[in-house]
Amino acid sequence: MEKSKVYFTDFRTSIGVPLTEKLRRLCKKAGIDQIDMEGKFVAVKMHFGELGNLAYLRPNYAKVIADLVKEKGGKPFLTDCNTLYPGSRKNALDHLSCAQENGFNELTTGCHVIIADGLRGTDDVLVPVPGGEYCTEAYIGRTVMDADVFISLSHFKGHEATGFGGALKNIGMGCGSRAGKMHQHNHGKPSVDPEACRGCRRCAKECGSDAISYENGKAVIHEDICKGCGRCIGACAFDAISNSNDNANEILGCMIAEYSQAVCHGRPCFHVSLVQDVSPNCDCHSENDAPILPDVGMFASFDPVALDQACADALMKQTPLPNSQLSDNLAKPDWHHHHDHFLDSNPNIRWKETLEHGEKLGLGSREYELITL
Repeated sequence: MEKSKVYFTDFRTSIGVPLTEKLRRLCKKAGIDQIDMEGKFVAVKMHFGELGNLAYLRPNYAKVIADLVKEKGGKPFLTDCNTLYPGSRKNALDHLSCAQENGFNELTTGCHVIIADGLRGTDDVLVPVPGGEYCTEAYIGRTVMDADVFISLSHFKGHEATGFGGALKNIGMGCGSRAGKMHQHNHGKPSVDPEACRGCRRCAKECGSDAISYENGKAVIHEDICKGCGRCIGACAFDAISNSNDNANEILGCMIAEYSQAVCHGRPCFHVSLVQDVSPNCDCHSENDAPILPDVGMFASFDPVALDQACADALMKQTPLPNSQLSDNLAKPDWHHHHDHFLDSNPNIRWKETLEHGEKLGLGSREYELITL
């Protein structure tokens, strides 16, 4: 497969040139103007951040994309699907209120916000997955599939189940309806090692399903209630929780790639990722821990697999930040050094399999040419 082109610019700028202008120039150089958007609906998929989380992308960046779409005669809207777990984005009304409180509205972004899977997260369509091995159809929010053009705008950061959250995570998991999210998560349920459990109850606070109770001061996960999201694994500071299905995270990553294939196949797509505020966990958390790695810059490509690979490669070259989850782990005297920043931050994750499977599906290529502006 031919190398894909990934365009990059760092966060350095000169007086009078805001970062939003750098993002605009990056997208144009990467070829966003090549897409025919005249009179077409353009979905801009992004994450509006959970209330309390401050690591999500600022709405200013979304406005850059919306303005570029409107320059081409398109009709942009920002979109995301409701969450599987309770929180501030569990239904369309709460989700819209959360987006507004976090600064996303028509004035700040230049376009409307539409929750793609409807009021209760049940407005989805079954979309074929060309070449799918783990699923032949994906449950995707209807509004995402109603759009003529699809653009992803992703905050590239760590993730407690997938290693990192980038373009594929934003697309595959993010565009899945509540049924779609459940579909992707159903290959493994975590369990507790009672010898390692300290009874701190942090896992229960993070659980979005009320699936964790305590017996004799030790956590117990009820599999019939558990949705398999893995948030408890990331929450445990004592490595007492793990997935008993050794390949569950690998399958999750492959499912994310297949859901991404369903979303992107057969229509114009463009992808942007910003590597900044690299928190160890997802923006779905109601907090964001200190960044584990330095800010790197902005990346854009027509290929979401190459984009994720380029972002991951760039972060692997960085030095872990002090006073972070990653540096704390590396400082432990008995720590097994993986020489992989994502794995050393969250040791139960798998991430390369997602990109390998995406490439196998024909979604993109892990081989890329990095073009620096």
